[in-house]
Amino acid sequence: MSNGLKVIVSGGGTGGHIFPAISIADAIRSLEPQAEILFVGALGRMEMTRVPQAGYKIIGLPVMGFDRKHILKNIKVMYCLMKSRRIARRILKEFRPDIAIGVGGYASGPMLKEAARKNVPILIQEQNSYAGVTNKLLAKDAKVICVAYQNMERFFPKDKILLTGNPIRHNLLVNDFTKEMAYSAFGLDPDKSTIAILGGSLGARTINESVMHNLELIRKSANVQVLWQTGKIYFEEMKQRLAQTEPVCNLFPIDFISGMNMLYSISDLVISRAGAGSISEFAMLGKAVILVPSPNVAEDHQTKNALSLSKMNAAVYIPDSDAKETLIPSAFELAHDNERLEQLRSNIKNFAMPDSARIIAEKALQIVETNDYDR
Repeated sequence: MSNGLKVIVSGGGTGGHIFPAISIADAIRSLEPQAEILFVGALGRMEMTRVPQAGYKIIGLPVMGFDRKHILKNIKVMYCLMKSRRIARRILKEFRPDIAIGVGGYASGPMLKEAARKNVPILIQEQNSYAGVTNKLLAKDAKVICVAYQNMERFFPKDKILLTGNPIRHNLLVNDFTKEMAYSAFGLDPDKSTIAILGGSLGARTINESVMHNLELIRKSANVQVLWQTGKIYFEEMKQRLAQTEPVCNLFPIDFISGMNMLYSISDLVISRAGAGSISEFAMLGKAVILVPSPNVAEDHQTKNALSLSKMNAAVYIPDSDAKETLIPSAFELAHDNERLEQLRSNIKNFAMPDSARIIAEKALQIVETNDYDR
């Protein structure tokens, strides 16, 4: 583009929003190397550190979510929302973007609403099978709504929907190592089946308690090894509790996993929450997975994500309320059922959509080229 493309990418709050946003930005850069890309996130949220680490500038808004339990606290929420909209207007005036892309999360609401008011074309990307509140509110202003699941016309105008899938982290597709190197990196035995338990970078209390409740079962299953990501906030507690029990030689607790591509390459079965971004990664890599949706997310969208896969026999769904008693026994039973594992791996691949980031980036550029907005 001759006049220098300028793009705002807004949203965040969780890795499920941030990783797709960065992937989309990278794809735009690959198509338009001179593009100027500015991220707008929420102050205090993880995008404020993750985005600069990826090489992009970010501005934070003081926006926060509504408190449904303590109504009076929403006075501050409304003040922060108004302040965020003022900052958003200033960003638009100074940056003068050609397009604004929203990926969901607190910041995308005020940023994209103000962009629409200034006739800046907007594109939104919805990761989940059940649309988030912010994206539903922005839908009428959007030129295009990129989605990862079928039947999203329940939430959005059908003529605006583009099925693209969810962009995943590029480094997951990098295979500059051997399996032997991957086993060695985690101290695992290549002759044993491997279950990877992932609770996210912060961890998941229910999943951790499921492990602690079933130590005897894990200990007895000598031909299966478990790499257990406890999360940083739970690691010391779990380590101390393990120290008070008989050793479990095939259980390997770790606070955080940085080499996810290596881990996925050697995992026969994965246990995870049901965030849309994680599901897209499992689908792309063809991983057998047990999904334990978090009950602490807006509109229970993780359960809806898990159900959409389990109905197609592409994943095993275990409710959070049942996990303590049934998760680990189910996982070890499944780890010994090679036919079922292969079935899950094959079926989840049907949900994979390669090149999602590139498709979204191309659509964004197409919108800019055909739009008559004069910045």
